[in-house]
Amino acid sequence: MKPGLDAVVVGSGMGGLAAAAALAHRGRRVLVLERHSQLGGLTQTFRRGDYTFAPGVHYIGGVGDAPGPDGQFGRLLRRFAGEELRFASVGSPYDIVRIPGYEFPIEAPLAAYRARLEAEFPEDGAVIRRYFAACAEAERAGAALFGAAALPAPLAAAVRWLNAGRMRRVLEPTTAEMVCCARDPRLAAVLTSRWADYGLPPERAPFAVHALVTGSYYAGAYYPVGGPGKFAQAFARSIRADGGELRTDSRVAEIRVERGRAAGVRLENGESIDAATVVSAMGAYNTVSALPDGVAPEWRESLSRFDTGLSYIALYVGFRGDIRARGATAANVWVHESEDIGRVWERPADEDAPSIFVSFPSLKDAAHEDPLRHTAEIVAACRWDPFAAWSGSSPGRRPEEYEATKAWIAERLLAQFKRHFPGLAALVDFHELSTPLSQASYVGADRGAMYGIEMSAARLRSGALRTRTPVPGLYLAGQDAASMGVQGAFMGGLMAAAAIEPRLWLEMGR
Repeated sequence: MKPGLDAVVVGSGMGGLAAAAALAHRGRRVLVLERHSQLGGLTQTFRRGDYTFAPGVHYIGGVGDAPGPDGQFGRLLRRFAGEELRFASVGSPYDIVRIPGYEFPIEAPLAAYRARLEAEFPEDGAVIRRYFAACAEAERAGAALFGAAALPAPLAAAVRWLNAGRMRRVLEPTTAEMVCCARDPRLAAVLTSRWADYGLPPERAPFAVHALVTGSYYAGAYYPVGGPGKFAQAFARSIRADGGELRTDSRVAEIRVERGRAAGVRLENGESIDAATVVSAMGAYNTVSALPDGVAPEWRESLSRFDTGLSYIALYVGFRGDIRARGATAANVWVHESEDIGRVWERPADEDAPSIFVSFPSLKDAAHEDPLRHTAEIVAACRWDPFAAWSGSSPGRRPEEYEATKAWIAERLLAQFKRHFPGLAALVDFHELSTPLSQASYVGADRGAMYGIEMSAARLRSGALRTRTPVPGLYLAGQDAASMGVQGAFMGGLMAAAAIEPRLWLEMGR
């Protein structure tokens, strides 16, 4: 690229790509640096023989044809990534909740979901009405909360003050507390069972987070046609078309600070890159770790008070045969082994997962053509601690003890899956397990976290996680700047770009 970059974007996950595409769209000269050999962060895919898997995208909302907020994500994607991104509806139901002896389908649109709840739990009609009324208030509070994250500090404080009462009503109660009055415990289980979508069990999750994430699917759930790898392809094409550049295998060792202002980055190979602005989409912890010693000490201290979110184990399964004929559908299945649905997998080598999330991406992808080659992704939230002892190793060089433990967990998790889907057991042709170490190694996630810093009430009340950092010229993008998941990371990137180029706010509102 020509000298005099306007911005260096560190990380090519959804947040980094969104920030880069929006800035390039406004004529800024942008360079994206990705540590991995492949663009996309958790939207990337990988192939094993005849099977393609996606580690981080199982379904998304907000990309249908609905007007207003229910379709805003899709409109923004088309504006900054082009028209080639297409999405297919997962259908209805898009989620199925299973607890021992009971199954409930989560349908779209919202009216259908609510009607089924009221028909299934007639004695809890008042609880259901209060629940959805609180969800609506949480949506309004969330808009103010995340919007404030991109504003200058005085304006952000004013927005928080004006919405203090509303925020308190949806941040203080946990998800479990909001449904504790249900007469039928199955209703409470159904309403809170999908907590792995935001990485906090019901007893700890602020209700606002639960409401915002589950509410994003009210108008339906979708899957990218051709797989999640299409995100990086579309964004990369858009960024290059607007004069930007993207580089892989470019690990940033330091965010350079000169005269108190971000001045560019230094790569691990020693190369120094000057830029007027640095946008970090590699997570808040990685960002402060890359700053020179002594820079922004109060910010470092504030971030140290937050907990890293839960990590996960994923089992990738390939099938040879027609899985639809054996009972599989495009809907995700949330399997809970007991009514204690908030249990986290504490000892993966010694016990079955308390809960598993099962997705069949080959049945969601409208471009999947092979009727006899299908895939499943089985995900279980877990702690980092059981794997911490091996965190100093790298892929391909793990100790034998780790490899043996990983193989044992894989076989145990596969057996658990087969018990719940016996019709598919005979069709299993391939399986491979990833642990929190995979997440840490390939996308740089602190402690292998699914969604970055834990989305606790303390985090949401704090002003420490904002797109504008205490270091002038340094902006934070991605999940830690806004909210979790694909849509949250995208909005975090877009808000960072808008903080740099204010004219983008007008485009975001269209």
